[in-house]
Amino acid sequence: MADFSIGEVEALTGIKAHVLRYWEEIVPSLSPKMDIGGRRAYSTRDVQVIFRLKYLIQEKKFTIEGARNHLILEADTTPHAADMLQQINEIRGDILSIYKILHNSDAKK
Repeated sequence: MADFSIGEVEALTGIKAHVLRYWEEIVPSLSPKMDIGGRRAYSTRDVQVIFRLKYLIQEKKFTIEGARNHLILEADTTPHAADMLQQINEIRGDILSIYKILHNSDAKK
């Protein structure tokens, strides 16, 4: 599973770093790992949560609290819907991993 720095997540999602740090405080399902130096390492799942939050807030006009509650409700979906969401999340994860590989190969050139 690819790990992303806060700068990479900011570039990928268009969400500023200070907003990402704020969302971490508000949304329990968003919890990047921290290394010894205090740098964040966002997992693919974290990035997916950020994209979902961005959609709910910017497109659906939820408040951050409303978006957080909506994510909690989505987690309690029926088994069939949960399977479909899992498959979608796996595909998104694959796409993010490919992005990370391509981004790193471009940076080395």
